[in-house]
Amino acid sequence: MTYCCAVKLNAGLVFAADSRTHAGVDNIGRFSKLHCLDVPGERAMAMLSAGNLSVTQGAVELLHRALRTGEQRHWANVDSMAEMAQLLGEAMRAVRARDEPYLSRSGIDASASFLLGGQIRGERPRLFLVYSEGNAIEATDETPFLQIGEVKYGKPILDRVIRSHISLLDATKCVLVSFDSTMRSNVSVGPPIDLLLLPVDHLQADLKMRIDEHDAYWRELSQRWAAGVRRIFAELPPPMWYPGSQQ
Repeated sequence: MTYCCAVKLNAGLVFAADSRTHAGVDNIGRFSKLHCLDVPGERAMAMLSAGNLSVTQGAVELLHRALRTGEQRHWANVDSMAEMAQLLGEAMRAVRARDEPYLSRSGIDASASFLLGGQIRGERPRLFLVYSEGNAIEATDETPFLQIGEVKYGKPILDRVIRSHISLLDATKCVLVSFDSTMRSNVSVGPPIDLLLLPVDHLQADLKMRIDEHDAYWRELSQRWAAGVRRIFAELPPPMWYPGSQQ
């Protein structure tokens, strides 16, 4: 299992993914699920992947191979992020068509998905969820964040805080709290967390960092959030119908 989250704001985009993979309870590995593509000053894009690791790695490799071999259409010359989502979807279909018959014989699930976001010069930042079948949906002002993987534990804080007008800093803190909540409830999601910020018109994927369990800020955020939740819980009034409550 994995957890990936991306947020689209008026101020730009935030991406985060854990790096834990499981192939059984005694076979745990770490693989980066954040993939960056950029031509500084012209375009900056990021992909977060969940699901079958061989399928997602295969799809990313097809995108890179298209550029290396000089194919007519590739990630560095598409005109829009919507076209990039189509390109990624086509790569997903190609890998599944090639590998899924063999994987299914061994009972291996070949499904996978991506969060794809970024900005191409002349276009606003955009964010998409690309499904295993190759189709995509786009984030909107009404739904400014998208998740894949183990999404249920981190979603409540995102629902309460994330709005298109908030700052990149506030969105980043909220996303990290959603990871802390997920890791506390599901051991299949774990650090390090790969984090990328793409401010609007910052056409370069250079604001990237990796946060592990020893990171001082991560530990403080986790401890202060837990203490704050317990404090607020203790301050909640009892229900009026509870015996002994003041009327």
